[in-house]
Amino acid sequence: MDINPEELLQQFASDNYAGICPEAWAAMESANRGHATAYGDDAWTARAASAFRDLFETDCELFFVFNGTAANSLALASLCQSYHGVICCDSSHVETDECGAPEFFSNGSKLLVAQGVDGKLRPGAIHELATKRQDIHFPKPRVVTITQPTETGRVYTLDEVKAISAACKAHGLLLHMDGARFANACASVGATAAELTWKSGVDVLCFGGTKNGMAVGEAVLFFDRALATDFDYRCKQAGQLASKMRFLAAPWVGMLESGAWLSNAVHANECAQYFAKRVAGIPNVKVVSPVDANSVFLAAPDEVLEQLRARGWRFYTFIGGAARMMFAWDTDLRRVDALLSDLEDCASSHTGVVGPAVASSVQ
Repeated sequence: MDINPEELLQQFASDNYAGICPEAWAAMESANRGHATAYGDDAWTARAASAFRDLFETDCELFFVFNGTAANSLALASLCQSYHGVICCDSSHVETDECGAPEFFSNGSKLLVAQGVDGKLRPGAIHELATKRQDIHFPKPRVVTITQPTETGRVYTLDEVKAISAACKAHGLLLHMDGARFANACASVGATAAELTWKSGVDVLCFGGTKNGMAVGEAVLFFDRALATDFDYRCKQAGQLASKMRFLAAPWVGMLESGAWLSNAVHANECAQYFAKRVAGIPNVKVVSPVDANSVFLAAPDEVLEQLRARGWRFYTFIGGAARMMFAWDTDLRRVDALLSDLEDCASSHTGVVGPAVASSVQ
């Protein structure tokens, strides 16, 4: 069956739409030359692990899994017993978009949800939930998880991560970071991978590769090796132990050794800024959330958004009606300009009230 060329045009609904970046592709192609030992006992997996330890400046324990849901859920399950609670923001990805996987893989650990601002969890909310109930009839708080960047595109600064870590330590809690777009956060803050994680008190990181330019694959990093005990068994039991592990690991070699993990994120973030600045001059449309990383949330009348869809543009709208535009490693500014032109054309013909603010999301 022939592929419609229209289907191949760049869209801005998700950075998951993008293909594989050259560095990841070349590493996979190189790993495909001949045979290699299975189940992670190969040179590519060892090389990727070494590259991660160099990047994070520490001898962390790490594992490669297929996707973010598995990474987050298995990581949290490894930190919890079934009677424990996981403190998270009400719009965190584990709460809104994991289909109950964290609870499932932990055999019942409860998500303890706090209201956030821009998707950010606050130290005060951690204190409130950690002390709200301490009787045996309520789940015992054990872990705090933060989404970096948040579901509304905001990035936790170094000081904010450190403050959250301090709140965790005050209550004997571990800190997990869902980093599906961790590279974009590093690019935004201008901090090193180490500074934004273990040097600021993060215990476990799920580092996203898929949205950063890989075909598939996430890395789970335990900065305290003791927390990783038997995690390999969890991966196997959950169907996350790849027999041809080199094809999950090799793309990371290409990404990390070349620096593409960061340059890809810088480009995506810059494209988001480019788009947001030009939207400011379009009538009846406004950016409703500060642009920290590679997402832009727009408020516009429903009629304007429907006209955009009619012209072939794809994007998600969330609770409240805001439209999210995501920018990927391969974003072409000519395509961004085409979107801006259509958006201006649709908006200029409308006389109405600009729509609501952003509230929730999917990745």
